[in-house]
Amino acid sequence: MTTPDSAPAVALEPKTKLSGKILKTTLAGALVDIGQNLPGVIHISQLSDKPVNKVEDVVQEGQAVEVWVKRVRKDRVELTMVEPLAYEWKELKPDMVVKGKVVRLETYGAFVDFGAERPGLIHVSELTHGYVKTAGEVLKEGEEVEAKVLDVDRRKRQIRLSVKAMQAEAIEEVRHEREEHKGKGRRKGKKEEETYEMESDVSREPEYTAMQIAWQQALEKAQGRNKIRRKSIKSNSDEHEELLSGTLQKRLPTGG
Repeated sequence: MTTPDSAPAVALEPKTKLSGKILKTTLAGALVDIGQNLPGVIHISQLSDKPVNKVEDVVQEGQAVEVWVKRVRKDRVELTMVEPLAYEWKELKPDMVVKGKVVRLETYGAFVDFGAERPGLIHVSELTHGYVKTAGEVLKEGEEVEAKVLDVDRRKRQIRLSVKAMQAEAIEEVRHEREEHKGKGRRKGKKEEETYEMESDVSREPEYTAMQIAWQQALEKAQGRNKIRRKSIKSNSDEHEELLSGTLQKRLPTGG
């Protein structure tokens, strides 16, 4: 299996970490044995992230060092002892997902170090869905977070990140599933409605329940009794009038 220390120099990628030994120091830098066919070279400007006046102030011959590949040339491998950034400005693009650590909290947001030249800012409005007054309500210093790159402004040296954007994708998936479920429900309801309309067109005659039929029969029976009673009352009245008339005729004197 090929390891970075034993890989061919032409196969080494920038930012590959290697272990080496200082073979020789010069005014301009140091020569390093990195176990490759090509020699490794560290320029004086790459010995430290601080200004260096003399190479021997930082490294000595025979010293073991950790270095990173800057670029591979035909005759040498250029190295650096300054740990490279995980992301250069040119490598940062919107929608990239990065992981980092919260290094500072402010009322308006949180700053996250994810290996770029500058920490990225997660504005308080991009921390989560819903209202958040301060970043400290959601995050704390030292916490590891995963965020999406919203915008990169190299001129202003600003990087805007969002945790909410990561949550939005999950919510969108759930919403999409719910819409599909609702769509099936609507289609089913529409089919049932069409079936009802078709059945209604076949027969417009009202349908009665057993209770309604019994009530109708009782009503008709009662109406029939009322007719008989009214007829009976009328007959009795006529008989009374005839009887009264006959009695009066018998009692009244008649001329003769």
